[in-house]
Formats: sequence, structure tokens, C-alpha cells
Amino acid sequence: MLNVGATRSLAAIFLRYWRSTAFFAAIRDFFAVLTAAALPWSTTLVVIFALCWLGSVALMIDYGVYFQSLKRPICFLPFALFGLAVVGTLWSDATWDERLHVIGPTARLLMLPGLFYHFERSSRGMWVLVAFLASCTVVMVTSWIVAFNPGFTLKSAGTEVCGVFVKNYIDQGQEFALCAAALVYPIILLLRERKWLWAAALTALALSFILNMTFVVSSRTALLTIPILFMIVALPQVNWRAAVPLSGVAVMLGLAMAQSPRMCPTFDTLSDYQRYHDSNAETSTGLRLEFWKKSIRFFREAPVIGHGTGSIRGLFEKAAVGKTGAEAVVVGNPHNQTLNVAVQWGVVGIAVLYAMWLSHLMLFRRGGWAACIGLLIVVQNILSSLFNSHLFDFNESWMYVFGVGIAGGIQLRRQSEISRQSLEPGVRSASNAANEPRP
Repeated sequence: MLNVGATRSLAAIFLRYWRSTAFFAAIRDFFAVLTAAALPWSTTLVVIFALCWLGSVALMIDYGVYFQSLKRPICFLPFALFGLAVVGTLWSDATWDERLHVIGPTARLLMLPGLFYHFERSSRGMWVLVAFLASCTVVMVTSWIVAFNPGFTLKSAGTEVCGVFVKNYIDQGQEFALCAAALVYPIILLLRERKWLWAAALTALALSFILNMTFVVSSRTALLTIPILFMIVALPQVNWRAAVPLSGVAVMLGLAMAQSPRMCPTFDTLSDYQRYHDSNAETSTGLRLEFWKKSIRFFREAPVIGHGTGSIRGLFEKAAVGKTGAEAVVVGNPHNQTLNVAVQWGVVGIAVLYAMWLSHLMLFRRGGWAACIGLLIVVQNILSSLFNSHLFDFNESWMYVFGVGIAGGIQLRRQSEISRQSLEPGVRSASNAANEPRP
């Protein structure tokens, strides 16, 4: 009898929690925190935790409200880009493996409306963003350790491991640049409030990220974008008298980072171009120029709707027949997001891509720290996509999806609260007028 009673009690507790929306909201926030914390470390864990988050949302979501939210440009434009990738398979000559391989990254964008929906209603969005910052801080500490002890790494033997504990230097550079720039906003607020100790601690953390990027792990894309990211955060927070010297500091920071011993060989662009131009050598700069030149030609051949989903590799294979050196290199990624989209889906794809970026930029045009982080993520993705296809690359696309989705949800929640507060005086006045006794 005791066992039956205990079983019934456990069943009652289970049903109570199962029916509790607050419990499931906490579960969703928990999986979001785990996803953000795992992003700098693992690809497998990110997929697992993201799918768990998606499943927990699907169980308790109000689908009527969710479908209504899809009318917003910030929500339906990611769906439009995914739909274009699916429809683009109809006129593509690529194998189905190539077509599905391209559809995969665009499918991640479908999580954006769900993230907007949930974190517009959750008060724990900043937990997720702070979890990502904390996780990147641990990665930065391990990077310094690997710099002095190369054996302390999870990278396989024979790969570039100097300062890289896990993943690669490009992903690490993007994460560190975002974290360093995002810390500028709270540092300025703390300085205004004269909280010197906290301001000094966050400044030391931001400088640690920058110094690591300068002297340990160098990424050209990250270092080229970080002065711009710093100005985007800092300039709106200061008056015009401080804006000019602050801009000068950002420029000097970029020049100093470019002159570091680690970056000098990386930034030897002129020498790379000369060797490519003279002997068709496969240099870093030369290959990018070759990819862009061919991609522009492919775009001109089908400017309206492109060559179809997954067609890039096949086009490069045809163009490489009978060629040598840099001209013979075959890729499935032209290392430019606009060209990546243009070759496959033409002007239509470019219009959808740019409209999505613009809608997300407009979402974060004003607000607090969350809006600042969201703005930084969108701007970083746009700038880095000049040299890569970061909206479709695993790490950077998940940074975009979760960062924009969570920061956007916080921003939408803030806008809703402001709207309610602005309406409350009018509502109260109307209510009081209705309750007044008639003469």
C-alpha cells in the first residue's frame, strides 16, 4: 500500500510539473544556456542541446501567437531564405548531396522566430548571453596555456595548435572579437556610475581577449572588424568631443594589432597578390581573388535566379578543366556571403539576404546591453561575410542565430514593456472617467 501511495504521489508531482508552463520555461532556458556554453567547445553538443531546446519549445508553444509573429520581417525573412534554398533545388544541376548540404545551414535560420517568441516572454535571456561570455573566457584561458605549453590541446597532431585548444583559429577569433567589443558597453556604464573595481575587472577581461588575438591566435577577419565593432558600441555612449579621440584610439588599436609579430606574415597581402599575379601561385589573397572573379562570372551567367542550390562546386569544377595553379582550385564556397548567395539564387537571393540583415539591424537600433550585443552580432556577420560565408558556416551561423534570436527576444520584451507603460496612464484615465458618478 505504501508503494502504491508513493507512486501516486510521484505521479501527482509529475503531472503538476508537466502542466506547469513556468517549469517548461525554465527547461527551455536551461537548454539555451547549455547551447550557448557549448558553442565555443563542441559542434555535436550544440546540435544536441539546440534540438532539446527546440523540442521543449514545441511542447508548450502557443502556435496561434507564434504563427501571428511570423508576419514580422525579422521572422519571415529567415523563412524566405530557407524557402529559396529549397525551391532552388528545382533548377540546380548539382547532386542531391550537394543540394541538401547547402539547405542544412539555411535551416538553422528557422530557429530565429522561435527564439524571438520564447525570449520575448522569458526574463532569463541575459543568462544565455553571459553563459557564452563565460564559456569564451574559459577558452581564452586555455588558449594562453596552449601558447606556452603546446601539448595542452585537444587538436590532433600535425595541425596548427599554437594557442588553439579546440576548434580552429577563425572561430576562436570571431568569438573573442565579439566578447571584447560587447564588454565595452558595461565598462562605460560602470565608469559613469564610478564603480571602478568592476570596470577595471571587465577592462582587464576585454584586454585579455584582445592581447590573445594579437599575440597568440591571429585571425585577419576578426582583427579587421574589431575596431569597427568598438566604435559601434562606444560612439553612441559619448558626446561629440570624445568621439574624435575615441575613433582615433580604435584606429590605432587596429594598426597596433596589425603590426604584431603574429599578424605581420598574415597581413602580407601585397606579396601574396604579386606571387598570384606573376606565377598563378596558390596564395591566400590570390585564391580569394580567383574565387571572387569566377563567382562574378557565374553570377553574370544567371543573374536573376542563379544556378540553383548547391551548384557552386560543379561550376568551379567546370571552370578548372585544363587549368593549373590557383585557377585549378575547386571549392564549394567562394569565401564571400553575397557571392555565395548570388551564384545560387541570383538577385532574388541577394535581395532576401540583405533584407534579413537590414530587418535585424533595425531591431537593435536602440536599447540597452542586449540590443548592443545583437547589433554587434549582425554587424560582425555582415563585415566578416565580405571575406567568408559566415552566415552558412557552422560556428558563426549558430552565433548569429542564437545571439540575434536571444538579444532580439530581449529587445522585443523591452519594447512591449515600454508600450504597456505608455498606454497605462491613458487606460487608467479612461477607467477613472468611466467609474466617476454621473450628475
